[in-house]
Amino acid sequence: MSPFRRTPRGREPVTRYCGYVRQQRPQGQWFTSETGQRWWFDPGALSLDFAYTGAMPPQPESWSTPVDLGAWLAERFEEVDAAVTERDLTDARALRSALAAAFLRRSLGEEPEPDDVDVINLFAATPDIPPALAGGRRQAGRTRARPSQALSTLAREAIVRLDDEHRARIRACEADDCGYVFYDESRSANRRWCSMQRCGNRAKVRKHRALKQSAA
Repeated sequence: MSPFRRTPRGREPVTRYCGYVRQQRPQGQWFTSETGQRWWFDPGALSLDFAYTGAMPPQPESWSTPVDLGAWLAERFEEVDAAVTERDLTDARALRSALAAAFLRRSLGEEPEPDDVDVINLFAATPDIPPALAGGRRQAGRTRARPSQALSTLAREAIVRLDDEHRARIRACEADDCGYVFYDESRSANRRWCSMQRCGNRAKVRKHRALKQSAA
């Protein structure tokens, strides 16, 4: 069975850890380059998107208060209660740090540190956000999910991305002056750049200039 399924956005991974297809959620963020250019970065995995809120270089810290974390979760988990506590923020930063370290090491072809693996596994072992079939007359269980359940969902998704079967899809942008890491979701697994708006376009410009100089 293929680990991917067709969706309007392309091919989405199938979660093998619980036997159901994960819900498609928004991912990606607007960043501003050192020259002031705004560009869209989709890292290809929600858990990696989570890591890029302050634990993955060169992006600065995005969460100063629990409200900031609540806003990030609300954009991606509509079923999560936005009332985030200081404890939730502390937990989120701990998971985020472990995910960032694990993805960075995988992009270098190295194994994640055991301590980071333990943190990810710990969050994944807690209850996540269960799937729900629309159309029923009754509300089963809790009407709003806790922030901790969203963290568990992120940890479980990361485990699928970081496993040996998919580790080759975790790589760094090929530009010499860029260090952004992404998970290649493309069917052909040939993504090279963090963004075509940024490094992909710059590579095209450099190639065009080189060809003109060669012709001259």
